[in-house]
Amino acid sequence: MPLMGYTAEVYRNEADIASALETLLPKYNLQRKDIFLTSKLGPKSQGREACRKACERSLQNLKVDYLDLYLIHWPGSQGRKPEDSQNAVLRKETWLELEKLQKEGKLRAIGVSNYTATHLRELLSCCSVRPSVLQVECHPYLVQRQLVDLCRQEGVHFQAYSSLGSDGNKVLEDMTVKQIAAKCQRSPSQILLRWATQQGIGVIPRSTKPTHIRENFQVFDFSLDPSDVDKMNLLDRSEHFCWDPVKVC
Repeated sequence: MPLMGYTAEVYRNEADIASALETLLPKYNLQRKDIFLTSKLGPKSQGREACRKACERSLQNLKVDYLDLYLIHWPGSQGRKPEDSQNAVLRKETWLELEKLQKEGKLRAIGVSNYTATHLRELLSCCSVRPSVLQVECHPYLVQRQLVDLCRQEGVHFQAYSSLGSDGNKVLEDMTVKQIAAKCQRSPSQILLRWATQQGIGVIPRSTKPTHIRENFQVFDFSLDPSDVDKMNLLDRSEHFCWDPVKVC
């Protein structure tokens, strides 16, 4: 399995990742093909010309010839109000340009992030290349059932960020989650990650602590009881800890 490298235009860490790869690949006798690199197109770069320039800039910053996955970061465009109808126009232009970049070999796969079901259906109605991935916030307080079901129907991989929640660790501290963790003799974070993976949802948990990173990998040697998955699904309250794209036209 390739190692993963994750970045985005707005994260401003592409050059840092390039520097790390220059050092670490030869150190561990790895090649570019051993690394799965994902980046995202920022909201300021929506539209045909801006999209191409941003993608080529990311390739240059990362010092690579191609990206394994490239996502539209947000359905709206920077500087435009959520209700501006030009958001939809620019989204379409952007996607069509991504299709061209993929045909040119600069992108292996393309997808979207923070799209609602409405945005995704809109894209599916006009694209020649279907998105490989939809990445959105998802955890037991924001189950995203409609989006999960839509992605399954359309063959789009559903990937969750903020799988452990945030805002003071409310989800990690939830009593139902903690009770299930105690029963399984696992940590609450492992229970939350297993809740997602057991339902076929990809997860990208973030940590800077080696112990937590190691713990996050240890979620494939146990299973949750179906009744416990159901209990966690019932925690859904449509609560976003990050950004809610529902108002973006």
